[in-house]
Amino acid sequence: STRKLFSVGMALDALGADHREETPVYRMGEVGADGALNGDLALVGAGDLTFGGRRIDADTVKFTNFDHNDANNLGTANLTPQDPLYALDALARQVRASGITSVNGDVVVDDRLFEPYRVPNGNLLITPVMLNENLVDTMVTPTDPGSPASVEYRPETQAFAVDNGVETTDADTEDSVELSDDRLIECIGTAGCSGTVSGDIPADYVAPLSEEESFVGTFRVEEPNAFMRTGFIEALTRNGVTVTASAVAENPSDLLPAEGDYAPDTRVANYVSAPYAQLAQLILKVSLNLGANLSLSLLGVEDGERTIDGALAAERENLIDDFGIDGDQFDFPTNGSGTPDSRAAPRALVDLLIAMHESEVAEVYQDALPVLGVNGSLATTGTDLPGKGQVSAKTGTTIAPGDDGETIELKAQNLAGYIETKSGRKVAYALMVNDAGAVEDIETDVSGVITDEARISSIIYENL
Repeated sequence: STRKLFSVGMALDALGADHREETPVYRMGEVGADGALNGDLALVGAGDLTFGGRRIDADTVKFTNFDHNDANNLGTANLTPQDPLYALDALARQVRASGITSVNGDVVVDDRLFEPYRVPNGNLLITPVMLNENLVDTMVTPTDPGSPASVEYRPETQAFAVDNGVETTDADTEDSVELSDDRLIECIGTAGCSGTVSGDIPADYVAPLSEEESFVGTFRVEEPNAFMRTGFIEALTRNGVTVTASAVAENPSDLLPAEGDYAPDTRVANYVSAPYAQLAQLILKVSLNLGANLSLSLLGVEDGERTIDGALAAERENLIDDFGIDGDQFDFPTNGSGTPDSRAAPRALVDLLIAMHESEVAEVYQDALPVLGVNGSLATTGTDLPGKGQVSAKTGTTIAPGDDGETIELKAQNLAGYIETKSGRKVAYALMVNDAGAVEDIETDVSGVITDEARISSIIYENL
């Protein structure tokens, strides 16, 4: 995950800290005196990572130390309180304010900003279209022993429903909550699309790490265009615009005009994201693979590249030509974060950190990093060390099957960033631990190595 230092750093430098994505809606047809649009609406995906789902205000997004993107890996999450449908409602209100009261046609989502692709590790889909980061959050709360548990999910749309098959058991019993279908949603766009949460949850359930009193898991959306389309049609209906087309259907991409062929005067709504500085902070603080890969794609778009291969080539050229990093010291063959085929030597990491420190976005970049003992992925590490609050650094973990095919091993644990030392110096540094051995318990075995790296960081803080 220290790969994110490159993908986010390059995007931050190229786009700028104040860069905002704009998601417009265009009408494709004329509006009659009665407010009826005789045609279709097109929502054009702009690669807005949060799309209103974490919005505190126009300039700020919310993150927690245990993010919902990691809920299935960690077995827990602290969900942000914001409404994931906020941006769709904002767009729908603007459509209504433009004078449209009904759509006698369809709604289509345009995802052509860049070519969607998948990160090899985990098959994560990267696309310009995201609603709740293409997740359905599922919360299970115990009730009385012997009774069904309480199950809630978000966003609630006609696109997907969660069926409750969880029973509350006695205190001090084991939990066995599971989400169906490998936690993937592949039926969106068809009527009755649903998943099931099943198993047992004890009456005194407390989640690991987050200490939440509810289980949190996520279903991953595999048809984001149809998901967004359904959500937008429902938002239009809520805000006084009727749509003749069914809310649940595949995205009718054949209705789209030629790329870029939207007349400016047909724009009827526009949603503006938070500044990229906020998104960089979200991505680096919680180690968000989705956001790092999206950042790489947006860098590519800025350079006129719409494929992942083109974006990777543009990034590599920037790193070598503009930042002076030796091309033999890094190799990023497939994506912007999330797979062990991304490799960088300590020299490349430190050279990047130095170059970013000398850039116009230096302060924003450092502020985006987790802080030892304070926030992000380092929030619970080093809370009692002298270097607490003085180390801003990104963790990186590679866990893979062992040679026997049965055990899993910690292949690499990295930490790289900046230290504001006790003597007043600022140090760019990288720590790497390779082949740390078998992992029996991720929480203790991996955390133990990170704790050791935190101790080394604190020693540097005290002695340089």
